[in-house]
Amino acid sequence: MTTRRAFLGSAAAAGAVKLLGTGRPSADRVGRRDSPVNGQQARAALIQVDTDTQKHYDALRVGVAAHLSPVIVVYNDYAGGLFTLVHDGARISEHPVSEVFELAKSVAHAPLGIFSILAPCLDSWVPNLPNADHLDAHDLRTVAFEGPRSTEWITPLKAFGDTLSAARRAVGSADLAPDLEASCRRILDAALRFIDRSTAAGSFDMKSFEDFSGSLYEDIGTTMDWAARVQIEGVKDIMTRWRARVGEKDWADLYIVVMSIWTTSALNQNSIILRQYLNAAKVDSHLIDLMMAQFPADPVAVALDNLARIVQDNVAAEMVFPLDRKLADALKGQEDLLAPAIQKQLACPFQSKQKAAKAAARGALPM
Repeated sequence: MTTRRAFLGSAAAAGAVKLLGTGRPSADRVGRRDSPVNGQQARAALIQVDTDTQKHYDALRVGVAAHLSPVIVVYNDYAGGLFTLVHDGARISEHPVSEVFELAKSVAHAPLGIFSILAPCLDSWVPNLPNADHLDAHDLRTVAFEGPRSTEWITPLKAFGDTLSAARRAVGSADLAPDLEASCRRILDAALRFIDRSTAAGSFDMKSFEDFSGSLYEDIGTTMDWAARVQIEGVKDIMTRWRARVGEKDWADLYIVVMSIWTTSALNQNSIILRQYLNAAKVDSHLIDLMMAQFPADPVAVALDNLARIVQDNVAAEMVFPLDRKLADALKGQEDLLAPAIQKQLACPFQSKQKAAKAAARGALPM
């Protein structure tokens, strides 16, 4: 069977021009093409090609974004994720994960909250601790920008202690499972003891903090287990309901965009769970982890805008690079189009210089 690529590759030049619906340039265009211009005008004319290309590309992206369906956008917030279904012009948004997720993680974050208050006042010298070889000395100096002589940590740490005390008094009324409640109690109790000791002494060090945080390893593990359990249950429920709503025919083409910050973008909890609900043949191309520097005001709009770029590039890649599989795949994926050329030149700079010299000798490149 003759493919599109084989057909175009074997067509005569005149036949291809006729086939593609193009003719010889008009006399007016030939005249404008040959008109003398200075160097600055010439460069501006060349750059204008990309300026106009970007304008038309953006216009296409807006149109594609308006026609994307079905799409699920997952905005990874502190409540386990805000899920939005976009299908046939309608949008539905839900928080499918039980509140237990947020409650468990909230208490587990107590040591991180204490660290965030104390960190600027750490000693910038890496102490002789078991994990010292994992600490980057420059990073520590950057975080410990106030230094150990500062007492600026005492007031905010006492205030955070008040927050923890209120949580400790309330934990028994939060309707938590017995093992989760017990772990939350132990985390809060240990945090309050550390705060009391440190503020009373007016000092702390990395070892005293690590002794406190290390003692909570198993209890933090319990909170993580509960957060994971209700996350899985909530996502299963919403994906089952939405699959029935969308229908199997449309569901087969579902895109999912998971938006998260850098620190949670690799092996994101929602991405791990969601893989099993996609068409198995398309999961690698239709589950998209979109890393954000910070969450936008309208995450759905940003997700659809990025997805539109991905979808139109999937088609553009095949049409713009019909004879080069590597370049087509690069345009369709996350790889920069210049990556192969740069890697090749960096791998063998002498060969690259030789090629450039030969090209310059032929008048193809300036030296």
